[in-house]
Amino acid sequence: MSTPQGTSLPTTTDAVTVAAERLSTAAATSTPCAPVRDLIGADDVAAAYAVQERIVTARIAAGASVVGRKIGLTSPAVQQQLGVDQPDFGVLFDDMRCQGSTPIPLSLLLQPKVEAEIAFVLADDLVDGPLDDAQVRAAVDYAVAALEIVDSRIAVWDITFGDTVADNGSSGLFVLGADRRTLDSFDPVAAQMQMLIDDTEVSTGTGAACLGDPLRALAWLARTAREFGQPLLAGQVILSGALGPMAAIDSAGTVRADITGLGSVTATFTQE
Repeated sequence: MSTPQGTSLPTTTDAVTVAAERLSTAAATSTPCAPVRDLIGADDVAAAYAVQERIVTARIAAGASVVGRKIGLTSPAVQQQLGVDQPDFGVLFDDMRCQGSTPIPLSLLLQPKVEAEIAFVLADDLVDGPLDDAQVRAAVDYAVAALEIVDSRIAVWDITFGDTVADNGSSGLFVLGADRRTLDSFDPVAAQMQMLIDDTEVSTGTGAACLGDPLRALAWLARTAREFGQPLLAGQVILSGALGPMAAIDSAGTVRADITGLGSVTATFTQE
């Protein structure tokens, strides 16, 4: 994976290796770990993505398949909280996708939170060309309502930008809704979102809350992914970023998000 312009080189190979091992052990043992910023720094972009790449490479070697990407830190408020001026991304694997009709055991997760998003499924590769707004929009096959179940291998979500990037963007699981809409019939920036847990409203938001427009977030990712040497490809699922605040999942229950123009998406969590 190449280093994008404007980022520094990883601190040391040893630090990247130790950070990746710390996070991988936390995932394998279901035991949250200490942050990794003591090893790679809080805001070293290149080092953080180098850790993520090591973890991704190991997952692929173990048999996992990449099915898409997730975009995080699309909210200006969250960026300000972490002291950054850019989104981040993580990798989606095949075993992260859940069906809305199948209950999700909380034992699969460490400290989950959920957020409602618009997902884009690509019809075309985003490898060549300017990757401007028009090209990116034309590459979308359809949009669908989504729930991203974010998680952190780092204890009590004590994260900086470097920690969350290294931890694959604090990724967990995701669920896609059943209703598909082309961009000819659906305008992402105009979408209104309401998310409920067991019929109690826990979050609201709009398409504009996602970097000003979810398609702008997708265009950012297309360009960034190409810089990293891992461009977006046809068929991939792209979770474009939260439309409103995330909510913690502390116990069994059902989460439903309603997004105007895209219908609903549901996830039910169970406690053994």
